[in-house]
Amino acid sequence: MALTQISSNKCFGGLQKVFEHDSVELNCKMKFAIYLPPKAETEKCPALYWLSGLTCTEQNFISKSGYHQAASEHGLAVVAPDTSPRGCNIKGEDESWDFGTGAGFYVDTTEDPWKTNYRMYSYVMEELPQLINASFLVDPQRMSICGHSMGDHGVLICALKNPGNYKSVSAFAPICSPVLCPWGKRVFSGYLGTDQSKWKAYDATRLLKSYPGSQLDILIDQGKDDQFLLDGQLLPDNFIAACTEKKILIVFRLQEGYEHSCEFHE
Repeated sequence: MALTQISSNKCFGGLQKVFEHDSVELNCKMKFAIYLPPKAETEKCPALYWLSGLTCTEQNFISKSGYHQAASEHGLAVVAPDTSPRGCNIKGEDESWDFGTGAGFYVDTTEDPWKTNYRMYSYVMEELPQLINASFLVDPQRMSICGHSMGDHGVLICALKNPGNYKSVSAFAPICSPVLCPWGKRVFSGYLGTDQSKWKAYDATRLLKSYPGSQLDILIDQGKDDQFLLDGQLLPDNFIAACTEKKILIVFRLQEGYEHSCEFHE
């Protein structure tokens, strides 16, 4: 699949690049960012996939997080895709910040008019890694995944639906049980229909309860003053309880004084 380079910038000895390509899964052009450390010039590097939250593009993490020095020092390639299809001319796709454009929620939609384009789960799990592995010196056996908010909903379901796929799983202020929170109920009803049995396939807490895979270590960082936590949008306690029941190791760090933005992990 052909890649078109949008930008390339030298950074801590490596290269921060942005590419565009025609996505088969999403039926539109998609952009992704990739940081290639100096080591990637001569040998395969482990790859960290970052999934961003609501309203974000591939630019948010690469411009705000300051990860480049650590990635360069540790020889880590970092891949950051966009959060949804764009420019699909679907009625209503740009009317709300938490549904449609910038809010793909990392699911494969089943409902019209979204199902032709909004297949972010398959894009992140299949098409994008295949493209990265074929185009750059990265090691497909050493992939990890992390993200923020809606992106962490994607992180958790990707890890739980694909046991053994990732070496590490980290989540920052994740939406842990979308079938029970206002965000999830609205988005899932629009993307997946009113049959709530379909929703469970994309709910991290429900997936964890039936997780059949090998040992999984999970880190969750959560700001204590996060208004979305206080409003019942994130529900980490449900996920922690399921981890305890399944005897899955989880490190949960409640960060005093921080809210929903990313400062505590930057």
